[in-house]
This record gives sequence, structure tokens and C-alpha cells, in this order.
Amino acid sequence: MNPFEMVIGIVLIVTIGSVVRAKYGVRRDHKGNEFFAAPADNGETKALQAEIRALKDRIQVLERIATDNNRAVTLDQEIEKLRDRSLS
Repeated sequence: MNPFEMVIGIVLIVTIGSVVRAKYGVRRDHKGNEFFAAPADNGETKALQAEIRALKDRIQVLERIATDNNRAVTLDQEIEKLRDRSLS
């Protein structure tokens, strides 16, 4: 192995290590000590989580509509309930 290949290998290993650390949220302070960074809970994150919950609820309703035995009778009622939910 020549020196050029060794340098390329070292750079590759360091880069992969940095990517893995970033993926798992490992940070370093000014002294070089590693710690896990907690994700920030700001307003946008909470709003997105609420939207995901609402979408999951709608999916459950749609799955129930699709598998319900009385589909012809209650389909219109279920669709109207979904529309009322999305407006409020």
C-alpha cells in the first residue's frame, strides 16, 4: 500500500465516522467531549406532530370505511364527518 492510498483510506474512515456520529446526534463541545444532542421541541415540530396525528386518525377512518360491511349506507355520513373534522 503506497502512502497515497493510505491517506485516502484514512480520510474515508474519518468521513464515514463523522456521518455515523451526525446520524445518531452525537456532538462535541469546545473541549472535544462527545454528548448526545436532544432534538429541539420548537413550535414547528409540535405542529407537525399534531398534523401527523390528525392524518393517522383520518387514515384509520378511511380504512374502516373501506372494510365496513355497511359501506353503501354509511359512506356518505363518514365522508361528511371527515369534511367536518378538516374544517375545524
